[in-house]
Amino acid sequence: MKHLLTIAGSDSSGGAGIQADLKTFAAHGCYGMSVITAVTAQNTTGVTAIQNMDPDVVAAQIDAVFSDIRVDAVKVGMVSTAATIHVIAEKMKQWQPRFLVVDPVMVATSGAYLLEADARGTLMEELLPLATVITPNLMEGEVLSGEKIHSREDMEKAAGTILSHGIRSVLLKGGHLAGTADDLLAEGSRMCWFKGRHIDNPNTHGTGCSLSSAVASELAAGNSLEESVRRAKAYVALGIENGLPVGHGHGPIHHFVELYKKGGLF
Repeated sequence: MKHLLTIAGSDSSGGAGIQADLKTFAAHGCYGMSVITAVTAQNTTGVTAIQNMDPDVVAAQIDAVFSDIRVDAVKVGMVSTAATIHVIAEKMKQWQPRFLVVDPVMVATSGAYLLEADARGTLMEELLPLATVITPNLMEGEVLSGEKIHSREDMEKAAGTILSHGIRSVLLKGGHLAGTADDLLAEGSRMCWFKGRHIDNPNTHGTGCSLSSAVASELAAGNSLEESVRRAKAYVALGIENGLPVGHGHGPIHHFVELYKKGGLF
């Protein structure tokens, strides 16, 4: 069994953040562990409060896991402050996980801003260059590249700009692009498109968190980056197709469709 660690914020409604990450790890047959960077008060309609953890506590959690348990891959999600980002980057250099997937969470699906403005530079300079792959959505891709994205051509240009900042590879998610849900994986001079389709289900809470966690799980299992993305994208698409009508806003995706089918619960 592979051991996966998520370093991210907690979602009180259970649909995104570390809760989605741990569900995704479990769905992939992995043992999940967590380092909490922030506690959020949120539900399917939005985020109402955020309490960031002390960076020393974040560091202590990371040390506690790595000093005792083998870690096969790490996923980093919501990190709001420059101090926390710096600590995580230093700890990743110290412990050197084989795979590091970073989801540069800046804006929640609900529109809530989750990354402090002064933390952007620290994220770009210290943490993202350490990643095996980063997984921004289009809004985050615009922030990271400084370019507007309205088309597939814009995605390719933005991805190239992001790579020029010393990033190894970027999976730019096109789910917010009109008329398509194609994703772009850029690595070095190579670009690979993954076809997608818009699924008519409003219950998409936790989609980004789940995708990055699925990629980390697939990498830990020994798959190539391209194959890991392909498998992760299929997993999330199935979860969206069967998204759960929980709450009054955007409910969560279903993380355990295959398991429920096998158990006769679906």
